[in-house]
Amino acid sequence: MSTRLDNLRLNYKIWLESSDREGILGDKKCELLRAIEETGSLNDAMKKLNLTYRKTWDNLRKIEHELGFALIKPTRGGADGGNTVLTTEGKIIIQAFEKFHLEYDLIIHQGFEKILNELKQEIK
Repeated sequence: MSTRLDNLRLNYKIWLESSDREGILGDKKCELLRAIEETGSLNDAMKKLNLTYRKTWDNLRKIEHELGFALIKPTRGGADGGNTVLTTEGKIIIQAFEKFHLEYDLIIHQGFEKILNELKQEIK
């Protein structure tokens, strides 16, 4: 009997959570912050990621409440329309997630390959 171990791939997520294990901020929400940074607009970022306004706004407020600082700074529209920018803290959060992935993704995937190879040796 042949195994399908060669078809296995590793997938994982990282996130920050509160002391009561409530999820606060992870890769997907950092993707939203990156999109806000790129577009300069919460609305454009939501369109880009196919997100709904109410849920996204509520999530951002919840994250900011749990972290104790603002991540975005919206400006109401005028003649030129409004915009949304990241605060310094919002930019730092994105950088921290990016740094984690740059430093540890390869290590995590190498660890998975090692375990997978060990499994292949044991299960033939």
